[in-house]
Parts: sequence; structure tokens; C-alpha cells
Amino acid sequence: MQKKPITKYKPWGKIDLPNRKWPDRTIENVPHWCSVDLRDGNQALPIPMGVVEKLELFKLLCDIGFKEIEIGFPSAAQTEFDFARKLIEGKIVPEGVALQVLTQSREHLIKRSLESLQGARKAIVHLYNSTSPLQRRVTFGMSKEEIKNIAVSGVRLVKKFLSELPNTEVQLEYSPESFSDTEVDYALEVCEAVMSEWEPTEQNRIILNLPATVELFTPNVHADQIEWFCENMQERNKAVISLHTHNDRGTGTAATELGLLAGADRVEGTLFGNGERTGNLDIVTVALNMYAQGLHPNLNFKNLDHIREIYERTTGMNVHERHPYGGDLVFTAFSGSHQDAIKKGMDLREKEGDSDQTLWQVPYLSIDPRDIGRNYEEIIRINSQSGKGGVAFILSREFGLDLPKAMHPEIGMLINAKADSESRELPAEDIHSIFKAEYLEKNNPLELISYDTTKNSGQEEICCLAKIKINGVNKDLSGKGNGPINAFVQAMEKEGLKDFKLTDYRQHSIGEGSATESAAYVQLQTKVGRVAYGCGIDSSIEKSGLLALVSAFNRTR
Repeated sequence: MQKKPITKYKPWGKIDLPNRKWPDRTIENVPHWCSVDLRDGNQALPIPMGVVEKLELFKLLCDIGFKEIEIGFPSAAQTEFDFARKLIEGKIVPEGVALQVLTQSREHLIKRSLESLQGARKAIVHLYNSTSPLQRRVTFGMSKEEIKNIAVSGVRLVKKFLSELPNTEVQLEYSPESFSDTEVDYALEVCEAVMSEWEPTEQNRIILNLPATVELFTPNVHADQIEWFCENMQERNKAVISLHTHNDRGTGTAATELGLLAGADRVEGTLFGNGERTGNLDIVTVALNMYAQGLHPNLNFKNLDHIREIYERTTGMNVHERHPYGGDLVFTAFSGSHQDAIKKGMDLREKEGDSDQTLWQVPYLSIDPRDIGRNYEEIIRINSQSGKGGVAFILSREFGLDLPKAMHPEIGMLINAKADSESRELPAEDIHSIFKAEYLEKNNPLELISYDTTKNSGQEEICCLAKIKINGVNKDLSGKGNGPINAFVQAMEKEGLKDFKLTDYRQHSIGEGSATESAAYVQLQTKVGRVAYGCGIDSSIEKSGLLALVSAFNRTR
């Protein structure tokens, strides 16, 4: 890095827009969506997709609901041309879907592009040339007027070759490439010259795509550019203003959302943001951001894992674990306080009515994971940073164990210690195994071998006869009480084993029908102040309670 003062870079500047309106607006209308996965996304892949992969991804994009799909650069390569022909001749394009092709403003490229679209029902011819001062000086060595003439002559050529598509509904799209680095008044001048040549109507509007080919500044400046353009152009009613942001500064999503506030009608982007350098706009993120605000994006992401699987297989790219909505860990909480809050939110939602008509209000989760095909079981995962609420949530959701709240710290400390000692995340089965070993399988120093209870006629007391092993020695116990547990405690007291008081007891069922079992929880406090819970699980309610008492006894030793 250069030392202070920095002379290698300078601030981009700002747009003169003193009465900007976009900061006071909200997104209320869904934009037109255009997927550029098969062109912009594909050209950014280390190994570009073949026809088979592109065809599978095209079908997925149609299933999601895209009505405009940029399928490639057919004048640049035979593979791109063949793919366009396969879609059209194979009648693979659903009704209402427009095929978009990209072309530079050169005669033979435009002619070849239109040839690729012969027989298509709907098509968008996407014409572009770069307009920025840097490109004018470095790449082309041309004046503003010369650059504008490239754009206008390209439109003239498109009109010339329209006879190639007699039965196709054609819409023109024009991009002043590097709009983000072009003087806004000059970008508007070029776009209006293009409009004048094309002569769009309100019924067949021209698409003016204003790409942030390289993201150069904060999103508010991008919004200012878009609003200035929309407010100053003539015949705004004959143009669709389109956004095409990149992510060089990491704010492509914000730039798009603010651009929509500024007056744009359309968004170009890719699934999960694949694209040149740091990527294109991620349409999944922007669309689901709208969904989370109660505005349906008219795109179907109800099975996002399936979409991600096809995307990763066809492109060879991977979706990062923390990628919004689609990453493995985005509906996962490791922090103990987060886990506890999520569990409480889930429990309250179940209590109040878990339906689509109930407002989603679960801490730390902006949307219901089920809406995009994710499961609750994936939400809370356990490592050494996890808390008691998360462990209890796993045991409840996965294994039906509704632990008393006062028991949560005990099991939470055990699980966290295990995760910390092994420096790894613990899956649900490991958590359950630790629970069983600690609460259900400890038989030392006390083991209940057998028991029997009877109730004499006319008496309230229950008699308990039990066989136990204590410190390796078998013993027979007997006692009376107002219930099985009380009778067993009295029997232990007669044997000199009662050095505790029972401070909590509760039960609940696990499962349904003939497979139902009873889970019991007993908390004991010893005379020396040790406090611990025990758990017992059995098909017999009586036995589960006695097993829980034995478990707690062993855990206080």
C-alpha cells in the first residue's frame, strides 16, 4: 500500500443532484429480471460451460421464472451460435421467454447475431459499446462524437438486418458500457441518439441498460447517476431503464436496490453472483430481500438447495457457506445467546400458531427457512461457542427430549466441553450419544436391577420392592410412600443411601401410538450442596421416573 498521502487514487466525485428523491422511497414494484448466467456468468468461468451444461442451466432459469435470458454471444464463437440454434430449433424455449443475445456494434457481428435468432418468438438484441473517458482515450483513441457514432451506426445496422427475423418480436437493448465511469450527461446524449435512431414506442420500449461495469464508488452515487439519468432524459415513457451492477467494492446488491429506488425498471444479474472479477449482481439475494419485506419477486426459489446444486454442477463454482440465503451456514447459529433466542422464537411461534398467516418473528432469522426449502434441523449447530439453548433445541427437535429449563446449563456445559476438547462441530447424533452416556447409561455407583410396586386394598400408600446394586454389592430394598418414586426414596433411606432431597420432577411422552415412551427428569440436591438432573426413558411411566432418580443419584456422586 502507498504511504500517506495517497496520490495513486482519488475520489470519484459526486453527481449534482440537490433534490434527489430516492432516499425517501421504498421498493414497491418488482423489476423485470434478466439472467445473464449463460453469457456474462459463463464468460467468467475458468472452464466455460458446454452445450449440455448451458441447456440444463437454461431450463433451470425458466423453471425459476425468468422471462428474459441472455443466452450468449453467438457472433463470437460457434458453440454460442449452436446453442442458440439448439434452443430455437429444439423448441426448448417456453412461451413468453425472450432470448437475449449480446453483440458489438460491428456489421458482421450484428448480422451473425440476428441469424442465430431466426425462428425465435421473442428476442432482445443487446448492442453495446464503451463510452467512458478512460476507454475513449486508452482503448479506442476516439472523440465523444466518434464513440456516439459507433452506437448509432450499430442501431442502424440492427434495423437493416431485421428482415432476418420476420416472425420474431424484437426488442432493442443498448448499453453504454462502463456507464459507471462515464459522464452522465454524455451517457444520456449517446442513449438519446440511439433512441432517436431506433424510434421506440410505448408499446415496444427500448431497454437502456446502464452498467456499473466496474464498481467505482458508494451505492448512493450509483443511485444519483440513475435518478439524474431518469429525470433528465426525454421520452422516459419509451424506455426501460435497466441495471447491471458488478461487485468490485462488495456493494453490488446495495447499488442495485438503491438504483431501483432511483427509478430503474429492470435488473440484470446471475444466480449467486457469478461473474467477472468479484462477480455480477446476485439476483437470488436481491429477490429474496424483497420477499423478506413482503414483496413477492415473481421468481421461484422455494427449493434453493436444488437450484444451488444445479448451479454448482453446471458452472463448477461453489456457493460460500456464508452466502446470503444459499450458504450452508446462513440459517445456523453457533452463539449461545443466538441459539437461545431462536429456540424461544420457534417455541412461541408453535404456541401461537405456525402458519403462513402468522407474521414471521423469530430472532436472528429474517425469513422462514422452510420457504426456500431449508429445514429447522439445520438452523442450530453446536460447537464450543454454543449455549445451553442450542443444545436443548437439538435434543428437542431431533429426539423429542423436552428438557426442563433448569437442566439446560448442565447439558450445555457437557456438550460445549466435548466440542472444545475435540475442536470440532458436534452433529446431532453425537450430542444425543453424549446425552445418553451421561444421563441414561451411568450405572455406578447405583444400578436398578428390578422393582415391583403394589398398592394394598383400602390404603393410599404404595409398597416398593427393588433389587439394586450399590458399589458392586447386590441389595434388596423395600419401602412405602405416596407414589413409586417416594416409596423408592423411602427404601433408600432405610438402607442409609438417602443423602439428598428431590427438588424437581417432571415427565413427558416421546412419540405417538404404540411406540410412545415416557421421559422423566429428576433433580436432586445432596447434603453437601451438589445439584444435578437425571433422566430416565422407558415405556413404563413408573420405571422412567425411577430410572431418572437413579440417574440423578449417580450424577451427584
